[in-house]
Amino acid sequence: MLRQGDTGDWVGTFEGHKGAVWGVALSRDGTRAASGAADFMAKVWDAAAGEEIHSFQHQHIVKCVAFSPDGSLLATGSNEKLLRIYDLNNPTADPFIISGHTSGLRHISFIGSGDRIVSCADDRTVRFWESSTGKEIHRLDFASIPNGIEVSQDNAILTVACGNTVSFWNTETFAKIKEFQVASQVHSASLHPTRSVFVCGGEDFKMYKIDYSTGQELESFKGHFGPVHCVRFSPDGELYASGSEDGTLRLWQTTVGKTYGLWKCSDSNQEIILTTSTKTEAMA
Repeated sequence: MLRQGDTGDWVGTFEGHKGAVWGVALSRDGTRAASGAADFMAKVWDAAAGEEIHSFQHQHIVKCVAFSPDGSLLATGSNEKLLRIYDLNNPTADPFIISGHTSGLRHISFIGSGDRIVSCADDRTVRFWESSTGKEIHRLDFASIPNGIEVSQDNAILTVACGNTVSFWNTETFAKIKEFQVASQVHSASLHPTRSVFVCGGEDFKMYKIDYSTGQELESFKGHFGPVHCVRFSPDGELYASGSEDGTLRLWQTTVGKTYGLWKCSDSNQEIILTTSTKTEAMA
């Protein structure tokens, strides 16, 4: 399902999978969408028309998908323990296959110009790969399964949500920059584009906003009625979104009271008015 980022308005729905959809992605220019599902398929869609462009068969559940920065490649990760790279300019060609993980993959992302890929899996590792050769560049080992990863907008920092911690890693040197404990087991975390704060969510249904410099909890909200599985800042950093087992996607304002999208601030009395044209809570 595609929605307007600043309002949550429904744009359209992509229909075609015959199993639960586990992973989705938008190309950088917003023209194409990709999805991976329990029907062992990865699909590429026209994001404007909603039409299926390509469909790629796998041998097991496809958990994650990612476009390269220029949109020419699609990477997929599956329960086959393999990472596949498809050339979208030659979609009938066999994919380039990268192996090394010993359990099913959870998340993948291109780094920089697309010459590197980072992945996390149920084997309790995060691994960096050379996308052209499939060579493993570096491996990070964790005490438990890393539930989520995110590459910062400037490609310099990798955020990892694992257990009750959120850690940050240099994508060039692979050194740990910092690590913070969270009050709950976390499934996903996202770093603000300015690196001022990060948000995370997990098993206790709460959304946490934490100071990136000090690790101090700034805010926590219990709006969801189920575990939070995915959180992300908008590219402009004005909003962050959270998706939960409760069947909802929620939009949160980074700076409460700022006029943006649905949020309208009245200067006359400093009241914050939520416009009634749409809802901030949308069924996922």
